[in-house]
Amino acid sequence: MKDKHITQILNSMSLDELSETELALIRAHTAQCAACLRAFDAARVSALLLKESAAETFEPTPFFQTRVLAALRERQAAQSSNVFLRMWQKTGALVASMAATVAMLAVLTFLSPGMQTAAPSQNLATASNSYSADEVLFNRNEATDEQMTYEQVLTTLYEPDEGAAK
Repeated sequence: MKDKHITQILNSMSLDELSETELALIRAHTAQCAACLRAFDAARVSALLLKESAAETFEPTPFFQTRVLAALRERQAAQSSNVFLRMWQKTGALVASMAATVAMLAVLTFLSPGMQTAAPSQNLATASNSYSADEVLFNRNEATDEQMTYEQVLTTLYEPDEGAAK
């Protein structure tokens, strides 16, 4: 029995789970082996300490709840004061890119080379070369005095189908 030690049995289960035959085997072995006797005594002491510590109830110190709630309120107040900062950190890149886009569109709108304003003398020259909606739609010049009739306008807008007449 000296070759077979009981430490494996003690490590595998708690003392409460051991059967009477296992306890008798352990007691018989510990009578002959000093190392196993120390291990068995240590297991009994640790089991007793665990039972005692589990049975104790701890009462919080006075004003514990008040201190915890005050700390939570302080933390929430600190977080709520930084709302704008946190919002800026999350959306700062988006706002910056939108501002850059607006600035670029403003530059392109006001400084594009094809849209520069002409001098007043050039305005009269370009005004005579511009087209009106009438001229484009009805293919006529405003300078002529010919007026289109309603029938001509409707014929122009709704050309008769050659297949519909058949």
